[in-house]
Amino acid sequence: MTGRTTRLDDGVRGALRAMGAAARKGLGDPPLAELVQIRASQLNHCAFCLDLHLALARGGGVVREAQLGLLSAWEEAGDDVFDARERAALELTESVTLLTEGFVPDEVYERAAAHFDAARLAHLVALITAINSWNRLMVARRIPPGATDW
Repeated sequence: MTGRTTRLDDGVRGALRAMGAAARKGLGDPPLAELVQIRASQLNHCAFCLDLHLALARGGGVVREAQLGLLSAWEEAGDDVFDARERAALELTESVTLLTEGFVPDEVYERAAAHFDAARLAHLVALITAINSWNRLMVARRIPPGATDW
């Protein structure tokens, strides 16, 4: 078996960081940004990104602990845990992340569009795209949680 590289080109790393930062800034909702990134990372089984974003979400109470505990079951968690806007963003996250199941359904996109203006929706899609890219880079190379040499 050939060893997997842990190195990532500085240009690639910088471009993805910049994309994620721009998307988070444009979305303008740090708690929602963390929920979206955690949910995509759960779906992609990315332990590195889960570890990172769970720590960021918990730091300073950015995201409520009840939301973190129930994120994998957000559809059943109830309106007192996730509001309609958060549910729409999480549904869109799942649809964009699981493209192997087909295109993002129009009704999913429309539900998100009902809660986000065009600019924020574009930033939300960009954020979902960025975290999916990070997930794939880390999972493909099997970068463990907490690793610093990547």
